[in-house]
Amino acid sequence: MDSPRQTVRSPRLHPGDRVRVVSPASPPTRDGVAHGVELLTSWGLRVEVGEHAFDRWGYMAGRDQDRAADLNAAFRDPGVRAVLASRGGKGAYRIVDDLDFDALRRNPKPLVGFSDITHLHLALWAHCGLASLHGPFPDGSRERCGPASATALRHALTTTAPVTLHRDPTEPTASITFGGTAVGVLVGGNLDAIRTETGAGLPALDGTILFLEHQRGTGLGEVDRALTQLARSGALNGLRGVVLGQFLGFERDTGDPTLGGWGILDVLRDRLGRLGVPVLGGVPAGHGPHPPTIPLGTEAALDTAAGTLTIRAAVT
Repeated sequence: MDSPRQTVRSPRLHPGDRVRVVSPASPPTRDGVAHGVELLTSWGLRVEVGEHAFDRWGYMAGRDQDRAADLNAAFRDPGVRAVLASRGGKGAYRIVDDLDFDALRRNPKPLVGFSDITHLHLALWAHCGLASLHGPFPDGSRERCGPASATALRHALTTTAPVTLHRDPTEPTASITFGGTAVGVLVGGNLDAIRTETGAGLPALDGTILFLEHQRGTGLGEVDRALTQLARSGALNGLRGVVLGQFLGFERDTGDPTLGGWGILDVLRDRLGRLGVPVLGGVPAGHGPHPPTIPLGTEAALDTAAGTLTIRAAVT
């Protein structure tokens, strides 16, 4: 793997620019993508949909070679100015090694997505130093991606203004705070995806601020295993700070008597408190409704006293 380089930021979007929706992971719905195309078109963008975007092969949007081909076609086309993943799910991890990183070095453009798309964000930063966007999918319904989410995505793609996220005291992870300030490149996303890349495609995290969020479907022990694996592998050595987003599935977790009374907050405090770095919890970002758009691969400043994370734009 190439060493991470100085951050490469893509040109911001303008009306008339072409963007392409592709499906690197699970298949989207046609209605959902149609909603996304309508929204992007209303911003004056010309929207294309990848050839294999609606394919199905098991739980993935077509065979590995076809999903990779759609991504690389978008990367190689100099007229495509941004690439949006139609949804997450499963499968992006299978095509990471097939990406045309040289094409992105020649012609950088942002990739938008989250969840399983974390695998791609990590790879683009590791191999190209490319800033990308942890943001909503075009397949998101209006109920899950409302006007505030759409506005945040538009600003992240079309302006160079920094993005500031604030601690939300109603988020379960808001009580996890280890005080301090930190400055570093923001990387991360879905905890399960980051863990999966350990020993394979996970770039060195020294000098970075790590953003973590977690989807429903796994238990307390899996979160513990994931954080422990990252720590034991040495991946967290040199980390400057941690930002905790949403850990869904544990909203009412006040401690399981069968697990010694521990809940998700106990695991997070125990595992992250050992790192000796500032930790800001309660950022309302992850698999919940109306997600913000978060630049990844650019410099960020964390301030636990103010409860803020401020990130430089991913575009110029």
